[in-house]
Amino acid sequence: MQWFPLGKVSDVPSGGGRYAETPVGQIAVLCNEDGELFAVHNHCPHRGGPLSEGFVTGKTVFCPLHNWQIDLESGKALPPDQGCVKTFPLKTENDEIWLGLPESAS
Repeated sequence: MQWFPLGKVSDVPSGGGRYAETPVGQIAVLCNEDGELFAVHNHCPHRGGPLSEGFVTGKTVFCPLHNWQIDLESGKALPPDQGCVKTFPLKTENDEIWLGLPESAS
């Protein structure tokens, strides 16, 4: 696994997100009210809405376009909707966020 810098923890709002351009495309970094961080592709499986602009509560992000709910641990849309986004591992060191990518992603 290689680690790609995404930005600062302090730049990601609680209950919201930011996005970063990476070797695997746009990644949404999302933060819930408990300060937990999650990383997913920044495109809702429904109509491609920017998940980084959605509302985060618990381990769920609500797409800003049509309110689809995406589980941030599995990447799966919650019923009755269907679809999935790729999730990625994150780590933090001090105030820095690092995205885990397979070696083949570079």
